[in-house]
Amino acid sequence: MKTATVRDLRNNFSVIETWLGEGEEVRIEKRGEPIAVIKALPRRRGAASKKPDFAARQKAIWGDRVFSEKEVREMREYELKGEQG
Repeated sequence: MKTATVRDLRNNFSVIETWLGEGEEVRIEKRGEPIAVIKALPRRRGAASKKPDFAARQKAIWGDRVFSEKEVREMREYELKGEQG
């Protein structure tokens, strides 16, 4: 078990955080008397974030709709008109 002072907590927390990351328990002292023990929380493994399903989202918005080449060209021309004023 490592020992640190209240001053160490204030001024050198990165060192104490490193100790905790290595699995150490840290005893905190104030004026030579122990006042607390700090230990790291156990790490959760396998907690992967859920990725968005873009294909399902696109299908929900557009369905099975496929634009023809003519429709795409018209939409682009319309957008360009709006940009040009």
